[in-house]
Order: sequence, then C-alpha cells, then structure tokens
Amino acid sequence: MLLSLLQGSPNPSDRAQILITLGNTAAFTVNQDLIREFGGLHIIAGFLSDPVPEVRVQTLNALNNLSMNLRNQEQLKVYVAQLLELIEMSPVNSDLQMAALRLLTNLSVTDDHHQLLRGSITLLLSLLVVSNQVLQIQVLKVLVNLSSNPDMMDDMVQAQAPASVVLLFDVRTSSAVLLRLLMFAGNLKAWRPSAQVAEALRRRQDGLYRVLLDESSQLQSKLIQLLSHPDGEVRAQVARVLL
Repeated sequence: MLLSLLQGSPNPSDRAQILITLGNTAAFTVNQDLIREFGGLHIIAGFLSDPVPEVRVQTLNALNNLSMNLRNQEQLKVYVAQLLELIEMSPVNSDLQMAALRLLTNLSVTDDHHQLLRGSITLLLSLLVVSNQVLQIQVLKVLVNLSSNPDMMDDMVQAQAPASVVLLFDVRTSSAVLLRLLMFAGNLKAWRPSAQVAEALRRRQDGLYRVLLDESSQLQSKLIQLLSHPDGEVRAQVARVLL
C-alpha cells in the first residue's frame, strides 16, 4: 500500500512522509526483505531524481536503512554513480550530501562494491577540506572503508588531492575528525610501493601520494606535533601511524 501511494502521490509533502514511514519500517530485517520482494528498492530509488530536495533526502534516508541488508545492497549498487552526482551537485554541508554519504558508507562497508567508487576519491578528498565537522566525519568513514581494501590502493594514491588535506592533521581539528584521519593515513602508509612505482607517483604534484605519503610531504612533521595532543586516543593513533 505504501509503495502504491508513493508512486501515485502528486503532493511532495505526502511523498516525503510516505518515504519517512518506509524508512522507519526498513529498520527491521523482515521489512527490508519484504520491500525488496515487492520491487520497492527500485520504486523508492526512482525518487532520487525528484525535483523537491526534501523528497530526495527522505529517499536517501529510506535507502540507507534498506542498505543494511546485503541482498538489498546487490540491487542498490546500480545507484552509486547517481549518489556521487548528488554529492557533487548538492550544496556543501547540505542534508542531501549527508544522506548520500551515509548511504555510500553502508555500501562500502564490505569490499564487494568498492570498484564502483574508484572514481570518487578526488571528490571525497575535495569535500573533506571544505565541509564542516559532521560531514568530514562521514566523508572519512567512506575513505577509511575504501583504504582498508588493498585492491583500491593504486587508485587512491594516484587520485588528485588538495594540498590542504595535510593541514587537517592539526591540534585544532576535532578529535573525532582526527581519529578517522589517522586511521585513513595509517591505511595508506601500510601500503608499500616498489621504488619504481614510488618514483612515478612522486612526479604527480597533485596526487595523494605526493600530498600525504612522499618524503617531501608535511605529514611526518604534522604527526610528530600531534604526539603532544591532549587526547590520549589521538596520541595512540599517531604513534601507530608513525611506527
């Protein structure tokens, strides 16, 4: 009934309310399966292109709950490119960006769909340096997930990265952001390129390798400064990365 009402409603506020209800029901596994079996995943995802931003936000929120189910993820992965476009085209720090990033976080928890995000690294890094703390944490959750996969590392270190990424490794950055930044950096530093590969990456002035991993990067000195951070958990993560 809800899916039928959603498809037939001409009123944006009604569509948003129905999507909220569907999202709430999707908090339970049995309903996640039912909605998939009724063809509801693609019906709901069709509203990602709704002209009303609030409807798009509630669509993303409903899909976020539905994506907690691995079988649902298999169907939802076809919308990754559309999610990335939403993130890129939406205002920075908007509810739309946050909702899309939450869905991407769920879809990137396992390695299964990482290949669909190979082209997203530069977008995520660019967003990281301009967004607020709440959005930064969500961006970093995706980056940590991706950097945990060795098969993604070649794409990550070659990605274009803002030089200002390294400036986030600072005592003035919130501990919640710093901890995830350090996890991301630790995953990157665990990767060991051959001398030939490292030399080729070094020639890319704006690549992530040059910004964070090359010996010319400011990261090492930034990490040493963070060893005196007042948060013990941050200090422990810094030591892990340095070692």
